Amino acid sequence: MYAVEELSNLLCPWCIAAGSAVAKYDAHVIGDPIGDDVPLEVVMSVDACTPGFSSWQDPQWFFHCGHGAAFLGAVGMAELATFPDALQALRSEVSAWGWSAEAMESCLGALDKDSQHTGHLFMCRTCGRHMAYADFT
Repeated sequence: MYAVEELSNLLCPWCIAAGSAVAKYDAHVIGDPIGDDVPLEVVMSVDACTPGFSSWQDPQWFFHCGHGAAFLGAVGMAELATFPDALQALRSEVSAWGWSAEAMESCLGALDKDSQHTGHLFMCRTCGRHMAYADFT
């Protein structure tokens, strides 16, 4: 959770889920929303009532089918092999950076769930589609 005040040991999951932690500390959980156009109130609800996760860059949150996706955790290339839809989304993301196919595959091949070069995996709660993005220093 991002706030001006240091929030270590001040938050409980129930306060986050109820939205009271965000209101009390003027905090935010999610970073940039990614995906479908969704109503602002849906984005605000996810931001106010969803526990966040650590990331190297600003955290991003996927939206799909008009709702916030479920965060499944950090992933590396080994884990992504079982989620071809998420891997394809990552290839599209990295391809948009203008890298060569070789550089793109090298970048994706270096993803490790326990490293500085990782991916974050999400799943649409409506249709089950998996999505991921690359995060590194």
